[in-house]
Formats: sequence, structure tokens, C-alpha cells
Amino acid sequence: MIRKILEKVGGPWIFLIIVIMIYVFIAFLNTNEILNAISTFLKTFIRMIPVLALVFGIIFFSNLFIEPKNISKHLGKKAGVKGWLIAIFGGILSTGPIYLWYPLLSDLKEKGMKDSFIATFLYSRAVKIPLMPMMIFYFGINFTAILTIYIVIFSIINGFCVEKLLLKKGEKE
Repeated sequence: MIRKILEKVGGPWIFLIIVIMIYVFIAFLNTNEILNAISTFLKTFIRMIPVLALVFGIIFFSNLFIEPKNISKHLGKKAGVKGWLIAIFGGILSTGPIYLWYPLLSDLKEKGMKDSFIATFLYSRAVKIPLMPMMIFYFGINFTAILTIYIVIFSIINGFCVEKLLLKKGEKE
């Protein structure tokens, strides 16, 4: 019977109910901690709203204007060098928390984006253009340039490795 209830309700709702129960239990023990936790959550959520709006806006407009065949053409199996460049520069230019990019990348994957480009995009995010001047100040231009080049090179290697590993996994199944 419990299994049927769990299947009907679903995992995310069960998790939410358990978290709420924990909060209620802790509220009886220490009300100030719960108020601090809720306050911190609300402050964080309010700071995230603009970024969430931007990401979901991009998803909305990509669904509205970008056709799956265009994603397949530029970021799909036959993309070539152009796909790698889009993934690298997209990763370098992307800002905000990484987890907010996951829904967009998932949407692009459903439209035909290769896993290797997703991995390259995520790895390339390590290059932070706004932090470059500070990095140059502390470590010098040579170190910064070499590190940036290595990050880009290894983002491509990482993309190839992900692609090969997923192909091998797919062949076994």
C-alpha cells in the first residue's frame, strides 16, 4: 500500500514533504534557526530570480525561434569545427551559476546537441573573462594566457572523452 502511494505521489513531492517535516520538527526545537534558514532561502531566491528569468527567457525564445534541425546542423553529429567553437565560446561567455544552465543544455540536447559539446561548454566555463585582469595582476600575462589555452584545449579533450565513453556505454547496452 505504501509503495502505491509513493508511486502516485512521486519522488520530488515525497522529498518536499520530508523536508517540510524536518523543518517543522526543528522549529519546535529552535525557532530562530528555522527563521534564519527561511530568511537565507528567501534572500538567495530573490537574488536568483533575474538569472532564472534570463535562462528561462533564453529557453523560451530558443523554443520559439530555433528549430531542432538548426541545432542539429550547428551542434549535432555533423557539426564539425563550428560546433566546437560555439561550445567553447558559449562556455567562456556564459555567466551565472552553472546549475541554471542545465535546463537550457538539456533542452538543446533534446533538439540534437551532442554530449561532447555539452561537456566542452561546461568545461570552458572555467575561463572567466571578468576575472582575467585580476589574474593577470597576481600571476602575470604569460601564466594567464597559458592557463586559458590549456583550459580550452582540455575542454575539447574532455568533450572527446565524454563522447567516446558514452559511445562505449551505448554499445554495451
